[in-house]
Amino acid sequence: MAYEALKQEVEQQLINKVNSDPSLHNVYLLVHSERLNIHWPMAAGSTDGVAATPDQPFHTASVGKTFTSVILTQLVESGLARFDDPIAKYLPPELIQGMHIYKGKDYSQDIQIKHLLSNTSGLPDFFEEKPKHRPSMLQEVLDDPQRFWTPRDTVEWSKEHLRPHFPPGKKVYYTDTGYNLLGMVIESITGSSYEEVLHERIFRPLQMNHSYLSQFSLPAVQSAAPTAHLYLDHIKIEVDQYRSLSSFYSGGQTVCTLADLLIFMKALVKGQLVRKESLRVMQTWRPLQMGLRYGYGLMQLRFLPFTSKYTVWGGLGASGAFMLYVPAMDVYLAGTFNQTTYRTKAMNYLFFNVLRKLGNISK
Repeated sequence: MAYEALKQEVEQQLINKVNSDPSLHNVYLLVHSERLNIHWPMAAGSTDGVAATPDQPFHTASVGKTFTSVILTQLVESGLARFDDPIAKYLPPELIQGMHIYKGKDYSQDIQIKHLLSNTSGLPDFFEEKPKHRPSMLQEVLDDPQRFWTPRDTVEWSKEHLRPHFPPGKKVYYTDTGYNLLGMVIESITGSSYEEVLHERIFRPLQMNHSYLSQFSLPAVQSAAPTAHLYLDHIKIEVDQYRSLSSFYSGGQTVCTLADLLIFMKALVKGQLVRKESLRVMQTWRPLQMGLRYGYGLMQLRFLPFTSKYTVWGGLGASGAFMLYVPAMDVYLAGTFNQTTYRTKAMNYLFFNVLRKLGNISK
């Protein structure tokens, strides 16, 4: 009875949050636990007047990096690649040339697959960074929404306008450029496009029927609900019409539903996608910022420093998107606030309005 009352409270708070914050337009949340015997899919807000529903597809932002890292790990398990392979083994020489020149030394040939997976390559980030004397790529994406960007376009743009930050392997620096390179590595190894591999290795086997790579593929089953709009602060992004979003590619261009994200995360936790020992390698955590550590396409977030009860791991996105597992409580969390101003606020909301309350009941 306590869990049912908490579900109603969480759902009402979600509705109240959307109603009280003009920056929020559509929010999706799924709380699931086999141990606690709960499954709470919920949604609030709307898309062009259509009320949000828990089965509505939405852009998952950098949660998609987890899909990319799992595919690379599968290829390593199959003996088709190694984590310490240089990416120059798989990519055109003219693309590699001059990619990583730091303090006069060329490290381009030293970049390994594991450096890209762990965000330790030192390469710049085309999404977050702004060149000194020209608009950022994000501004170009917004100014020309019908331009189609290939992953190679984004890498060449980074090479021309941005500079690396440190030699490969020395520090952690989050870079979407690196993850687009990983998509190209996947294509080189498999001989198939990234989106084809994504469906072949993840979406179809797991029957994630409503998931797809926007601008590149279609879902196995078309949703009756429209894809939820994404918001960059006050700017509304109609995900499937915004061709320039293609620039995010293998770094975060997937569209999923709550149910599909849960399917994926449960399969990852239970060893159905990669072996347990491979998952441990993916969880080689390195500090990214206070309370947040990065592995291979995975993040670990420790909400409280003095207990592991509220330590979570999984995927996070700049739009307030999340796909997380709480080992100590056996709780899965999936969803999005679909608003870039909620990158941090989304996690605070989950902790105070969901996890702490669940933890108090399940003591």
